[in-house]
Amino acid sequence: MEKSESGQVASELEEVVKSLPSDAVNHLFSLGLCVRCIFRVFGVEATTVYAAASPSLSHSIFPSIVAQQHQPTDDKQLCTLCLGILQFRFHRNDDNNNNDVPLLISQMVKREGYHCDSFSLEVSIPPIILHNDNYLRSYMKIKYGSQPWFQDTCISTKDALKFSLLDPLQNLLECKSSVGSLRIRLTYTASKEADKFSDNADTSKRRKTDECNLVGQKSISSSLESESSDCCKFLLEMANEPCHFTYLCCRTPIYFGGRYLKYSRNVSQTRWIIDDERMGEASVEEIIGGNILQVCQADSFKFHAAGREDIDVRMLGPGRPFLVEVQNARQVPSELFVKNIEKKINTMENKLVRVKNLKLVGSHGWDLMREGEAEKQKQYAALVWISRPLTDEDFQHVSSVKDLKVLQRTPIRVLHRRSPLEREKIIHWMKIETIAGSSQYFLLHLCTQAGTYIKEFVHGDLGRTHPSVGSMFGCRAEILQLDVTDIKMECFLT
Repeated sequence: MEKSESGQVASELEEVVKSLPSDAVNHLFSLGLCVRCIFRVFGVEATTVYAAASPSLSHSIFPSIVAQQHQPTDDKQLCTLCLGILQFRFHRNDDNNNNDVPLLISQMVKREGYHCDSFSLEVSIPPIILHNDNYLRSYMKIKYGSQPWFQDTCISTKDALKFSLLDPLQNLLECKSSVGSLRIRLTYTASKEADKFSDNADTSKRRKTDECNLVGQKSISSSLESESSDCCKFLLEMANEPCHFTYLCCRTPIYFGGRYLKYSRNVSQTRWIIDDERMGEASVEEIIGGNILQVCQADSFKFHAAGREDIDVRMLGPGRPFLVEVQNARQVPSELFVKNIEKKINTMENKLVRVKNLKLVGSHGWDLMREGEAEKQKQYAALVWISRPLTDEDFQHVSSVKDLKVLQRTPIRVLHRRSPLEREKIIHWMKIETIAGSSQYFLLHLCTQAGTYIKEFVHGDLGRTHPSVGSMFGCRAEILQLDVTDIKMECFLT
């Protein structure tokens, strides 16, 4: 902090101290409250004051008041209200005795290699702290409610802790706090004795509330007075052990969207293992997600696609839309790096998979993937064999098909993992492309509703799909190869 800024903060701190009623401050000190807790009890909202009000500076912040106290000064005594949270006093599971919380956090972020252009700070505190705040507010209202300065406001321990940490943390991390993808989480847990008291306090409070409902308004006042007395007794007796403290950071998922093409008939969409044996030579998921994971230095990823094709089906044309959800990335690649990932995948020696239009997208990528998914159309090219030569009538029959309704029972080949249902699907159009020198082999081009089983539509699946190409031609029909040639969806086209 520059000298001019430091002087400005000191001046602001002095003004805040002058504005507080000295008798009430003196009384709160006698109850064992720390400097920051005193500020928040009076509803002080000047955020820089909390960062400047180091607990060890109680002599200089409240010199006349501290001198009157016949107890250990604020830097040695555990605060009875926040149990040391706002004094940066806590137990940790490691042997590091450094209690400089901003420094600990910044060291963790840098040690774990996070790229940090903004961060959000999250705090979890034990219920006993909330009980402390509620009891003290009741007590203050009864004792000082008639004073002209009294306002029934109190800054929460969470907010006061954030006020104390944000400025130094922003300086150490060299970035601003905002609603960013990097989340820093601080967790405080109380001792078992404090938790036990918290449970007892809940029971006592409910009992008093029930009694008040029975005996009327007069009992409400006496109950509050009794509760406030309990508050003071608790504050003076229970603050003997600081909270346990843990801290971690993680990044919310980041998303990559694009389209993939698959040129091999021996590559599955996702990793496929049966009885510890790998099916296929690779998977689209591993090729794309693995390269993204490496660049992002992330923990893991999830691969999502708009539908799927069988391992022996190629994905051609403009490709299939996909989304890669990356968990806890240390690095968020720039647009140039994303293009480098795409280039790396597209120049792999085996040329099994290619990526188009890869880019970073927000969580709205889900909306893009779902848009029109139920109504989307797919185009295919199937290499078909029939048990007799093609005729002119076959060409005319196929070309005349428009929005043909087909009933499909769950195919035999997937019955072991799919529910036995009957689905109605639509074949929008078909056309035949002949193969030179052959009258029984041809390419069948067709456009169908999403979710149509193409292989079964060709051979009929022992009558489970009707009509089928075989039933239309009145002969046996078999599909030899299948390619997806287009998926009619707008997302990630450019």
